[in-house]
Amino acid sequence: MRPLSALYGYLSGRAKQQALCQQQRIPVPVVVAGNVFVGGTGKTPLVIAIVQHLQAQGLRPGVISRGYGASAETVCAVTQSTSVTQSGDEPWLIHWHTGAPVFVGRRRTDAALALLAAHPETDVLIADDGLQHYQLGRDIELVLFDQRGCGNGLLLPAGPLREAASRPRDFTILNAPHSIDVQQVPGLAAESGVVRMVLQPGSCWQLTDPAQRRPLSAFAGQQVTAAAGIGHPERFFQTLRGAGIQPQTMPLPDHYQFSATDFQSCDSQTILITEKDAVKCLQIPALKNDRRIWVLPVEAQLTPSFLADLTQMISEKQRGSPSA
Repeated sequence: MRPLSALYGYLSGRAKQQALCQQQRIPVPVVVAGNVFVGGTGKTPLVIAIVQHLQAQGLRPGVISRGYGASAETVCAVTQSTSVTQSGDEPWLIHWHTGAPVFVGRRRTDAALALLAAHPETDVLIADDGLQHYQLGRDIELVLFDQRGCGNGLLLPAGPLREAASRPRDFTILNAPHSIDVQQVPGLAAESGVVRMVLQPGSCWQLTDPAQRRPLSAFAGQQVTAAAGIGHPERFFQTLRGAGIQPQTMPLPDHYQFSATDFQSCDSQTILITEKDAVKCLQIPALKNDRRIWVLPVEAQLTPSFLADLTQMISEKQRGSPSA
């Protein structure tokens, strides 16, 4: 596969240069949160945490996204009444948690301009993914890895990388518990200043009655099925095991589209799912009314120094500082 990886690298490099020639600048600072590793590494919790932090600092962030799997043909504003099928699961979840304006579009520049037209008070844009969408001008790049790091370090199809791991960026973020040593993560051992992100589980809520809450530890000793349609389902399963739960696991493809019959043959007394999956299950009556289903939310915890540095960089971009 190495010759095909070389070809992929050549073609993607050509495409990058063409996109850079057509790059469109946006009149507010743009922060892109993405990854070079194929599949999910935890971008949605990262974006939510950054947006909430910026809101707490008095900024007015907006979010743009491609909306993986979104059915909308044109730019779509995400609201509580928007169908997840129309917007995609991650943009809907971001808006649900933050209340920030979120726009989805196949061309991120179109989504950015539409958001600013509808919400002129917006003073910074966060792009959920889009690291390789070079037509979108950006000011700050965040590249997120999980404990898989760079894998074997090779580009597609011989390896898991969309771009070389050595690509420039402003921040390298590792989504992994503190028990994972950065020096043991493939491809990150030589990195300096890696920012640690830890996903902290919250209290579980019942899908049919979100007011019902239980600590995750309450499910220890029960017969539990864990289903996860995220980029790395094993991360979710490890979180449950860390709480003393030994689940029957049901790994699903990322952005999995649930159906009413998915849990019909499940005989567990409890079914645990992620919030990303919950936003889709809520729109299916047979699942929404299944009292066995509980949802585990997670919150991204980031180092205060990183959040302060990011806020400072955004402020400098807003002022047009040449050092930013």
